[in-house]
Amino acid sequence: MSTGFQITDQYATYFITPTIVDWVDIYSRKVYRDIVIDSLNHCIADKGLVVYGYVVMTNHMHMIVRGKDGNISGILRDFKKYTAYKMLTAIKEEPESRREWLLHRFEWNASTNERSSNYQVWMHDNHAEGVYSEDFFNQKLNYIHNNPVRAGWVEHPEEYVFSSAKALLQQVPGLVAVTPWGF
Repeated sequence: MSTGFQITDQYATYFITPTIVDWVDIYSRKVYRDIVIDSLNHCIADKGLVVYGYVVMTNHMHMIVRGKDGNISGILRDFKKYTAYKMLTAIKEEPESRREWLLHRFEWNASTNERSSNYQVWMHDNHAEGVYSEDFFNQKLNYIHNNPVRAGWVEHPEEYVFSSAKALLQQVPGLVAVTPWGF
């Protein structure tokens, strides 16, 4: 089902919100956050993903991204497919008190639509919004960086490790190689 928030220009910059099905709080565990961080860095290094800002919350993430070679949809598809595979593997092999429940949720979601096979981890839509002005970019970047503050996890955006805030605000290396914005 289309929400109207689609990627229409493969070369454009987008604010996206990849979300776990049923808003399952999978990223409350570091092992799954690490999978996403490692995959983002792989996509940057090997697939041409440009990340201007990001935050990983418990059940979704926000990013401002583009594809260098005009293949943002393909990069995001591969990112979600790979991270889903790695998270499912970790659920099955790592100590996980929620194993049966998580696998059931992901299996049930896959059974409700034709686009998924055995498990569906991510919602299909990325809620993509094109970034076409500096004001919109700054609004979304502030929104991203203040998510952990609004959640009550930190007092200042740069205190949250799984975000680009510290790297961009203090200009120090972070977990993901973010690119400073230039309009």
